[in-house]
This record gives sequence, C-alpha cells and structure tokens, in this order.
Amino acid sequence: MTNSAVQEEFLRSFHAGRPAVTAEAFGRGRGPDGRSSYELLRDRVAGHRRVLDLGCGDGLLLELLARDGGRQLAGVDLSPESLALARQRPALSTARLHTGRAQELPFADGSFDACVSHLALMLMGEIEQVAAEVARVLVPGGVLACVVGGGAVGEEAYERFVGLLRRAGGESPARIPALGDGRTRSREGLDEVLRPVGFGGVEWETVPIDLGGTLEQVWESLSGLYDLAPMAERAVTRLRQDFLADVADLVTPEGFVPCGFTVHLASARLARPA
Repeated sequence: MTNSAVQEEFLRSFHAGRPAVTAEAFGRGRGPDGRSSYELLRDRVAGHRRVLDLGCGDGLLLELLARDGGRQLAGVDLSPESLALARQRPALSTARLHTGRAQELPFADGSFDACVSHLALMLMGEIEQVAAEVARVLVPGGVLACVVGGGAVGEEAYERFVGLLRRAGGESPARIPALGDGRTRSREGLDEVLRPVGFGGVEWETVPIDLGGTLEQVWESLSGLYDLAPMAERAVTRLRQDFLADVADLVTPEGFVPCGFTVHLASARLARPA
C-alpha cells in the first residue's frame, strides 16, 4: 500500500466516526475581526461564481459560500459520511458533491473560477498531482485559496494540550500516519508546489484564531485532533483529566478558558496565457 493510500485510509476511517469534526472543532473560532477561519476563506473568493471546495467535509464552508446567491458550487471529500451531512444542508441542494480524491478531480477543464480548501490541502499526499488537477479545473486567472494550520498562540490551553498530547503519545506505541506534504505549511513550500503548474506567487497571511470557551468547549475542540485516534479509551480519559487539571489556573472567574492557535491564509492566482 502506498503512503498516500495509507494516509487516505486513516482519514476515511477517522471521519467515518466523526464526520463533522473539523466544523465542530473550528467553526466557532474567531479571528481578531470576529470572522471564523471559514469566513476568512469565503471572503478570499468574493465575487467568484463557480467555486470548488477540496476536502469539503460536512459542507460548512460551501454553505457560507451559498449565501451569495447564484453561485455554482462543488465539493470533493474522501469521506462519504461527511458528504452525507453536507447533502442534508438545504443551501447545498444544487451543489455537486462527490466522494473522491483531489488527485483525480471529476470535473472538466476550466470548470471553476476559484478553488478553496479549509485545513485539508495540508493533509493531502501526491501534492504535485493535486496542484496539477486544481490548475486543470480552474480557468486562467482563477484563484486557489486555502487555510493551513499554524501553531499555538502564547501560554494558553492549546499549547498546554499539545505538550500533554506529546507526552501521552510517547507512552503509546500506536502512531497516526504522516499526513500531507510539509511544503503546504509554509509560503515558500507552497510556492514551490504551485509555480510549476502555472500559479503566480503565493499571498500569505497569518491570523490568530480564538477558540476560548468553557472547559468542556475547549476540550471538545482539541480532542478532535487526529493524534488522539490511535489512543486507547483509557489513555484519552487520562489525557482529559490531565488537561483539565493543567489548565485550571487559566480559568477566569466567569469560567472562560483562553485557547488560541494560528492559521495561515494562503492564495495564488493561475496565470493567464501571454
């Protein structure tokens, strides 16, 4: 089995059990101006009428895009369970939703003006083939815009959780497969992937996202990370107990726990013929 096949089988299995996990974990997060990472990405393709979502999951981003009436929308995802939730959204009744791989898009050349991907492009193997397929289905001048995960913001709950998770992982023989291509996580790396298939330079913006909330809200968001998948139930229970104890000093009198992380908002435009 190839590395990509192993990665994709893990993702299918994970999302079969938690088909809306990404939206549940990050949909309530807000940037400094009050927009979620989904809304930030939606606004990067404002004015584009034909939009494809790579790794569309349960359809939250597509639903936001559909609020601008008259759009032709499409989504591709590995998980049939996630797509089943997307199909239940009334706003997506006319969207073309396909179970499949971004490396083999089921669309004709030049089908879209824009392509978006929220915390999904960074998980994909064979990234050169993904880039080539995106370039193929975009019109000249079309835009690729994506949200890529960053890191912790300050000494808050997310950073402490990651430290505890690393310790728990060190005590467990099970590991998740390496996901995606590390080049998608930096401006220079993404530029290296996209330029050979005709994209111009990558625009890159780093935005802090606030995931703060009650202890339970914060735990629910963080426990959706892939790293917990191979852990035994008792290990997850212990991790939860350790996390709640470790962040007790962060809880405000109102019961609020600060929790922040960063995302990178990247976009590039497909060159027009000379």
